[in-house]
Amino acid sequence: MKLIGVDVGGTFTDVVLTNTADDSVRIHKVPSTPHDPSIAVMRGVLEICQREAVPPHEIEIVFHGTTVATNAVIENKGCRTGLITTEGFRDVVYIGRHQRPHHYSIKQDIPWQARPLVKRRHIKTVPERLVPPRGEVLKPLDEAAVRAAAAELKAEGVQAVAICFLFSYLNPEHERRAKAIVQEVCPDIFVTTSSETAPVFREFERFTTTLMNAYIGPLVRDYVASLDTALKQAGMRAELRIMSSNGGMATASMIATLPASTLMSGLAAGILGGAWVGALTGRRNVICLDIGGTSADIGVVRDGQLAEASARDTMVSGYPVVIPMIDLHTIGAGGGSIAHVDLGSFRVGPMSAGAVPGPAAYARGGTLPTVTDANVVLGRLDKDNFLGAAMQLDEVAADSTIQKLADELGIAKLDAAEGVINILNANMANAIRTMTVQKGIDPRQFALVASGGGGPLHGVEVARSLGMTEVIVPPFPGINSAIGLLTTDIKYDVVRTQFQTVAALDYIRLNADLTDMETVLRRQFERDGVAASGVRYERFADARYVGQGYELRIALASGEIDEVAIAAAAARFHDAHRQEYGHAFTDSPIELVNVRVRGIGPLAQIKQTAAHTDGSIDAALVRMSATTFRIDGRLEERQTAFYRKDKLPVGQQISGPAVIVQTDTTTLIPPDCTFVVQQSGAIIIRINDANTSV
Repeated sequence: MKLIGVDVGGTFTDVVLTNTADDSVRIHKVPSTPHDPSIAVMRGVLEICQREAVPPHEIEIVFHGTTVATNAVIENKGCRTGLITTEGFRDVVYIGRHQRPHHYSIKQDIPWQARPLVKRRHIKTVPERLVPPRGEVLKPLDEAAVRAAAAELKAEGVQAVAICFLFSYLNPEHERRAKAIVQEVCPDIFVTTSSETAPVFREFERFTTTLMNAYIGPLVRDYVASLDTALKQAGMRAELRIMSSNGGMATASMIATLPASTLMSGLAAGILGGAWVGALTGRRNVICLDIGGTSADIGVVRDGQLAEASARDTMVSGYPVVIPMIDLHTIGAGGGSIAHVDLGSFRVGPMSAGAVPGPAAYARGGTLPTVTDANVVLGRLDKDNFLGAAMQLDEVAADSTIQKLADELGIAKLDAAEGVINILNANMANAIRTMTVQKGIDPRQFALVASGGGGPLHGVEVARSLGMTEVIVPPFPGINSAIGLLTTDIKYDVVRTQFQTVAALDYIRLNADLTDMETVLRRQFERDGVAASGVRYERFADARYVGQGYELRIALASGEIDEVAIAAAAARFHDAHRQEYGHAFTDSPIELVNVRVRGIGPLAQIKQTAAHTDGSIDAALVRMSATTFRIDGRLEERQTAFYRKDKLPVGQQISGPAVIVQTDTTTLIPPDCTFVVQQSGAIIIRINDANTSV
């Protein structure tokens, strides 16, 4: 079976073609087209098919990770959105909660107030009211008011409408009826409801999530439809599958209904790629570090499982979004990050030179010092073998920008260059500590998967500062996100709020809800053409001690839930609480807040990469050159071997210092480190002098 994965980045669109019959992998990169990402996607897909002599109609599935939704939110370029809500609750999305991003700052950015997803003049209220605990109707829906509100929003030129009523997660009937009315009045407008987007309690987060779905809805829907049409017009019969934030794939029709599920699409793919490389090399505990030109993405894999973000952590560009997401963290740190002096402080990022003009070394007009320029000055990049010799680096321009920075700081040029690298590495190490140490996870028990264009260049030093002793470089680091797309299945989630204590649990209600949720998923898989026999279901509960403000997610047993199953779930909750907070209250009552069911439908996947062709050190050696490292507290130049990755021997331990060049990245092996190229093409780096503290 022939599969294609396409991941859209800010600079390049990465394409991978694999044939599951022989595990062959072919890679391709084309410049991204931000004004219309589908142009680069189609160009990349068709070019790799032509280059590899594969007729387009032989491609069976195209897996795609998109940044359309993410970029629209970050750049505040979504569509004009309207909101219809319960009378008296017009300002929920502005008031938010008493928490602020920074509790004690008098100067802080509050996105839902500074950059609201909906302008207040586009918020309409209608009489209706539901009440807990079952969503009984206290005040019927005023359908005439809904019709009038829809007409007003249509006249105001809105492109999408979100419908959010109080307590609709208990009873969706008012929202469903209101949606039908709005669609009658405004047939060309994207309409979404909170009961289909985020049917959970906490009205601020539910309203914001639904608004987010509306804000990006037309953009994502039209993009996916356009891409699907373009594939078919090119003679491809392939099914289009889009990466969701939960780490699974979805059909184009599902994404058209729930576009907010793609908010972490591209980022999730990178973490999936890291988990796949960990499994490929026999490591079940890995920390994934994917460094691009502008940002670095971090995720943790424990015992082979990706962590899922909790309700209090699911934020996108500062907005709370309560949809299932892989737990990942992104910081402004990459090869294009600009080094600068800010009020006397030496900083690197989050500003980036981007693709244009890019680092000075790219010779595209860049004049500001960047991380890439610092690596050039330190001799860690080969100017003649960058991007597979597709680009020649300008060493003079890089040297000039770093010298200007050094003059501003009043230090030597090499010290300035090393300072740029150290600050960037420290920023990434601190971000990893946030994902690990602050959550009770010891990074020293993990291997670091360093991917992206910059990961293999910085991975060892980041790992060393965290006390980690092993770094894994994927077979194709620069397109690891595209490969990650080929490693997962179709995954859909449904959730319902319960609010039941374990001590007084209504088992009939709980089991009925779980059964009905599985039925909803089963019908969706039937619409997608997925055989019921191949689908499996996973159950979870969001639980907390009575009186707590946030929940922890625990697994629930399959089949009928009884006292034995609940007792086991309670024990898992105590263990999870102890792991997260360092203690547990085993005598305190537990409350089940939400129950969740995930349906997983199998897809064809990449299993491994074709065997790396064995070579020799002599054949792989490009040259010996001076590279600068800090050794025993002093900067020293060391003669360093530059190797071609594709000609290195398999299974032979080689000592650093070394630089390994390949088409999609450069790998740095500092002194006192050794590395081995595996049969799969992955590189295992052993750090012999890692710190013992984190």
